[in-house]
Amino acid sequence: MAKIKFGKWVGGGLGWAFGGPLGGVLGFALGSAFDASDVTVQTGSSTYNSGQAIPQVGDFAASLLVLSAAVMKSDGKTLKSELDFVKDFLSKQFGEDKAQQQILMLKEILKQDIPLHDVCIQIKQYMPHSQRLQIIHYLFGISKADGHVHELELQTIHTISNYLGVNAADFNSLKAMYFRDVNSDYQILEIEPSVGDDEVKKAYRKMALKFHPDKVASLGEEVQKGAKEKFQKVLQAYENIKKQRGFS
Repeated sequence: MAKIKFGKWVGGGLGWAFGGPLGGVLGFALGSAFDASDVTVQTGSSTYNSGQAIPQVGDFAASLLVLSAAVMKSDGKTLKSELDFVKDFLSKQFGEDKAQQQILMLKEILKQDIPLHDVCIQIKQYMPHSQRLQIIHYLFGISKADGHVHELELQTIHTISNYLGVNAADFNSLKAMYFRDVNSDYQILEIEPSVGDDEVKKAYRKMALKFHPDKVASLGEEVQKGAKEKFQKVLQAYENIKKQRGFS
């Protein structure tokens, strides 16, 4: 019986069947990776490499791979600094071997047209708000891996944030952690510079609770490290305002 390469179609079909739009993107990438590795699938059979399962719906790493690709594609070029940022994160989170596989998947995802709205709606449905905030923080990190955030990448992150149900105040708070100006500390705490000292204290307590690392403790050490970075930026913003205003 003749053998042909159509791993990407099998992978994509299985992904859509079992994992919705997110699974479809990842399944197609998985199949393409098989084809690139000379993995063949017999006609008349729907078997594929059973050792490589389609990521589950709501999986944090799967979501990161697809949304990372969407941001990286925004300005029409993929930078080595961006790939290195993703690889470093994945290596610390999942180990070197698994990170290598995930980077291969990412490179295949980068070749696709990503149904961003559908993917984000699926992620929103299955992922807690605290984890969605962590994703937006992480995406800013990718975009700034080369030292600055490209305007088109910023627009894509903003679009993703909207689709994920992250409100404007939370988005601006995360953005202010990367874009510093005279009001950044207030934006991080999601308040106006005109509020009183008591409101500053209340805002700090609220944001410290929202960004507490314990909320993503189940996602592994590296994700929790990112949450701690956000938490520290909230604390630093509060300390800056206290120093500026002269209260304790």
